[in-house]
Amino acid sequence: MNYNESHHLILNNISRFIDLTELEKQKYISLLTEIKVKKKDFLIQAGETTKYEYFITKGCLKVYTLDENGAPHVSMFAIEDYWTGDMSSFITKEPSRYYIKATEHSELLGISRANYDSLFQEIPKFERFYRILYQRSLISYIRRSNHGISLTAEERYVDFKKKYPQIVNRITQKDLAGYIGITPEFMSKIISKVNRK
Repeated sequence: MNYNESHHLILNNISRFIDLTELEKQKYISLLTEIKVKKKDFLIQAGETTKYEYFITKGCLKVYTLDENGAPHVSMFAIEDYWTGDMSSFITKEPSRYYIKATEHSELLGISRANYDSLFQEIPKFERFYRILYQRSLISYIRRSNHGISLTAEERYVDFKKKYPQIVNRITQKDLAGYIGITPEFMSKIISKVNRK
């Protein structure tokens, strides 16, 4: 089978946690759907049921909710070699609370719920892969929640820059403010202050 660049990227991601035979790689790739999203278009909107688990092969997306005043609260950014989606909606088949919007033209590989279920039947070692993926996601969520409580906005920004240097220059100040949990105006002051140090 001829693998394209996107296939190599996802197979390399998976190989960090499980080893696949050539036949297993081919089977997995056959279960994926290629998806393209233009900048500013939605992959998912609140109220929709998530149909895929997504792997980003190109671009950048933001995952967020809206509060009662319509202000966005960004929970994550996803770039190349990241997984994204709404795991809760995907597993339970209930409507999502999240919006996933492309901040750049993006390309993804998606696995549908039906293919996800058949994957575990045909290649059981993928249960281990997705378990590790979900565990890492949960740990990241817990750490982020703790940082929201224990760190100042400036410390959260410095931590984000340190942890995600490959993302910080690809997102708007407004989106970054939505992630840090402050107004864009306050974000501007913090960036200026940190840059002066």
